Amino acid sequence: MPPNARRTTLADIAQAAGVSVATVSKVVNGRGDVAPHTRTRVQELLHQHAYLAPVFRHTGAVESPTIEVQFKGGLKSYVAETLEGIVDSAAELGASVVVSKASLAPHWARDLATAGRRAVIAVTSVYTTAHLNELARSGLPLVVLDPLHLPDNRVHSVGATNFAGGLAATRHLLSLGHRRVAYLGGPAMAVCNQARMHGYRAALEAEGARVPDAYVRTGDFSYESGLLGAGALLDLREPPTAVFAGNDEIAVGVVESARARGLRVPEDLSVVGFDDTSVARMASPPLTTVRQPLREMGATALRIALRLANGEKAESHHLELATELVVRASTAPPREVPPTPGRHGPREVPPTPG
Repeated sequence: MPPNARRTTLADIAQAAGVSVATVSKVVNGRGDVAPHTRTRVQELLHQHAYLAPVFRHTGAVESPTIEVQFKGGLKSYVAETLEGIVDSAAELGASVVVSKASLAPHWARDLATAGRRAVIAVTSVYTTAHLNELARSGLPLVVLDPLHLPDNRVHSVGATNFAGGLAATRHLLSLGHRRVAYLGGPAMAVCNQARMHGYRAALEAEGARVPDAYVRTGDFSYESGLLGAGALLDLREPPTAVFAGNDEIAVGVVESARARGLRVPEDLSVVGFDDTSVARMASPPLTTVRQPLREMGATALRIALRLANGEKAESHHLELATELVVRASTAPPREVPPTPGRHGPREVPPTPG
């Protein structure tokens, strides 16, 4: 909407629909005491006139802004810890958060704007050009957490140093003496997966270690994917002595697949995860993993969303927060190769009690 354009009011909608302003207000606020045919007529006019709820003060600052947070799939540990960062930051900054599963139904963005949302935070969700266009028409900025694909230049995003994390994980295994190291990742085209895999390859190539094609497998970021992928790796004629998994859930699947074959972790197979969610800390044995600052990533996304909702510019279209290797009990030297002391030594973290 041009800066000087007149904003459609509730009175305009009420006059066009032939109802009272109070009735239109009930529809906008989701009240149930409106006849179905009246509600449908009012909603059609709200879409037609591109009505946006008047949530701006006269100064231009957002009053009690409400941010929509959407995620896809199940509420896994990664999503839960990220949401915790978003909600805690919103409480500190006096904002409200509405959490929903991404449905992307027709007019979904307009419905969000009509309901008073001022921005959208997406957790690993995928948006097409059509979705981005609808968000733009509705005046809703989008911030994506840990984007699966390279974001459009209209999208702001927050991620982590995935390449550096993959490099650190693989260097740790090399420092223990492993040379047969496999990578078991998430979706092949996901940006975060590619960066972690490239870090893995870079570390091995720098040491002159061989990377057989069969040692690199992709799937999805799930426990089931870890079970299946690790089964294929461990059934190879020359199986790996260590596996770097694309996230903690995959890593736990690897541990279980090894156990089902009578192998012990870390005595017979070392395993490294990624994320450092509660899954890593509660696993048996507790996982060596690459820590993403998930709560801080969520808080950063919330702050960016509020700035954009207030008409301000963000410092960057994409921010990456630092990862850190956390060593626990799922990695050890391979039986047949002696460790190389002192190389790429990470910060030692004792196993989590229990």
